[in-house]
Amino acid sequence: MHRTRPTLESVALHAGVSRATVSRVVNGSTRVGEDAREAVQRAIRELGYVPNQAARSLVTQRTDSFALVLPEEPGRVFSDDQFFPGVVRGVSQRLGEADKQLVLMMARSSAGRERIERFALGRHVDGVMVASVHGADPLPVGLARMGIPVVSNERLLGPVSLPYVGVDNAGGAAAAVRHLAHSGRTGIATVAGPQDMVAGIDRLAGYRAALAEARLSGAVAFGDFTQESGVVAMRELLREDPGLDAVFVASDLMAVGVLRALRQAGRRVPDDVALVGFDDIETARYTEPPLTTVRQPITQIGRQLAHQLLRLASGEQIEPSLVLPTELVLRETA
Repeated sequence: MHRTRPTLESVALHAGVSRATVSRVVNGSTRVGEDAREAVQRAIRELGYVPNQAARSLVTQRTDSFALVLPEEPGRVFSDDQFFPGVVRGVSQRLGEADKQLVLMMARSSAGRERIERFALGRHVDGVMVASVHGADPLPVGLARMGIPVVSNERLLGPVSLPYVGVDNAGGAAAAVRHLAHSGRTGIATVAGPQDMVAGIDRLAGYRAALAEARLSGAVAFGDFTQESGVVAMRELLREDPGLDAVFVASDLMAVGVLRALRQAGRRVPDDVALVGFDDIETARYTEPPLTTVRQPITQIGRQLAHQLLRLASGEQIEPSLVLPTELVLRETA
């Protein structure tokens, strides 16, 4: 038998309130008593009423949707790096708990960024999270100047600041280097990340601060957070400092390449050269030997990105920055 779809009127009758009261509850108005709100919400659940989202958006000027923008090349987003999938997972969890929708968008070019700006300016979403490893990305600033609530997953490089959720990259790197120094290593080199990325900048700064603290010096080579660049950088370090006995690597993917280069050079890990990575990707547990690394709470980054944006979009004042702690994970390479 065909069942009639519940209406505002049937919800009002079931709850024993007026149609206007049901409308206010559905549209998130605060001008409703707690008892009436609970009665309406109970009636909605029992009748299976589904609000008309388009009509609700017209009334509230809200869509209950939030965009997560990934301004990276597809090869970076869909590589074996777990950062972006982890952030998406955390964002999805937190928005789901708030009964909000996630809109996932890619911005691979200037045209892509303009398309996202038009989409957000048209108020198709209530706010935007930008998950980029590039602190100089112009997209967050452009969105904020349009009056759109926006939160970034890293602090911006440059004069403009926006709310962001990051991790203690410098502290994590310093903890890794201190561990190497305390274990008796004195020739501690590093494979640093790109210096147009906050993670690359801060992890190198943490490495240098800990070396200075231990009154040591070390060689520096640069990679681009890929395995291939780790191989090339490690070969460069061995040419520059053949006597090095430890390496801090600014990402686990690069560390996998470093392991390969050390093996090819006949260096044993950790007997000849100790090694510490950063990120604690799943692969780190299965390298030979398993990789000592610095864990960053990737899923929690996503959850906090969504949480901060929900607060900002609702009119709350939020902290200008939220920096999550890192943790040194000891395995067999150091």
